[in-house]
Amino acid sequence: MFDKILIANRGEIALRVIRACREMGIASVAVHSTADADAMHVRMADESVCIGPNPSTLSYLSIPAIVSACEITGAQAIHPGYGFLSENAAFVQVLEDHGIAFIGPTAEHIRIMGDKITAKDTMKKLGVPCVPGSEGAVPDVESAKSEAAAMGYPIIIKATAGGGGRGMKVANNEEQLEVAFRTARSEAKAAFGNDEVYMEKYLQRPRHIEVQVFGDGKGTAVHLGERDCSLQRRHQKVMEEAPGPVITAEQRARIGKVCADAVARINYIGAGTIEFLYEDGEFYFIEMNTRLQVEHPVTEAIFGVDLVREQIRVAEGLPMSFTQDDLQLNGHAIEVRLNAEKLPNFTPCPGKITQYHAPGGLGVRIDSALYDGYVIPPYYDSLIGKLIVHGRDRPEALARLSRALGELIVDGVDTTVPLFHALLAEPDIQAGDYSIHWLEKFLARTMN
Repeated sequence: MFDKILIANRGEIALRVIRACREMGIASVAVHSTADADAMHVRMADESVCIGPNPSTLSYLSIPAIVSACEITGAQAIHPGYGFLSENAAFVQVLEDHGIAFIGPTAEHIRIMGDKITAKDTMKKLGVPCVPGSEGAVPDVESAKSEAAAMGYPIIIKATAGGGGRGMKVANNEEQLEVAFRTARSEAKAAFGNDEVYMEKYLQRPRHIEVQVFGDGKGTAVHLGERDCSLQRRHQKVMEEAPGPVITAEQRARIGKVCADAVARINYIGAGTIEFLYEDGEFYFIEMNTRLQVEHPVTEAIFGVDLVREQIRVAEGLPMSFTQDDLQLNGHAIEVRLNAEKLPNFTPCPGKITQYHAPGGLGVRIDSALYDGYVIPPYYDSLIGKLIVHGRDRPEALARLSRALGELIVDGVDTTVPLFHALLAEPDIQAGDYSIHWLEKFLARTMN
């Protein structure tokens, strides 16, 4: 059993892990940059270590600094949260070399799923349905034209090492393809140091559906249903809900079993998310995230489980505390991401919080590291909190979300709260009738 865990992250996710540790009787170590010396996760942890100056490259992404913090404090394991080093195979290998446990999957699984082409090939072999596309990297424009002709337009070009929407371009015809191909490669090179790209059929009106899986590393795995993450701006998720409004119980059981069987066959350990585009009743694999997701609380709400606690248990070598038959879906949950950003351009808005009041009541959860007087630093992601609601059904969850947003007070900086008030007034949102393109069209229509 672990006596002490270091959390290699900051903000709300660091607090989330600290809380799980405290309930399990495990001491926690917070790491922080100089900018985060007064952050809530530093105040809440049992110990804290400053690991460097403000830039994340010199602190939260500094592997030597984080390993040193483990050695100084005697922490036996590291929880990476999400972002930063959570999907860095080299980091996991370094920890293994130093005898420090990583609360997450193996370096090998991170490497396999971190490369989009390898991940797709792996999932195909494991029986997971994939989007029609190129068999591997597309080396040049002429090859791209040949692939597109075989698939049919529109197509989308993606960076093999991509993420966050960078290195992704859509082409509706051959003329657009030439520009899109060169632009995608250029963006990929600048963002990831790797200009390899591949191509897929571009679906017209898909939803983004992701399946939560969990494995014990010994050949047993389960699924915890799906989340609908279709409301996105520039490929960044804005609002998530579970279960998906358009997914039937039969579809859930079918795709869930496919995903659980796949990760069981590779002896996957811990939490993972298999992401799909969904259109006309069909699922198409796009990627697997080998970590805890930002939106994991909606899954926790409808299944009544603590995914972080479970991550720690299996990392210690213990069996999962539930089986597939134990996982019974209960009600509906929705999460909205609260960012310190100024609308309509979503410009980051760091600054001092002059007043903060969190909503409460039945079925309301807020994961945030805010407090009165806290100064949001300009060096990191603008996410300042997540508001999660749970109801007996989707209409009740929507009503509860509206009420909770009305109670929330964040003064001193601009936030994205007005966006969610506007979204809840839209008939399409109330009806659950939207695709991954819906939010961009809504913003273009109402906020420009």
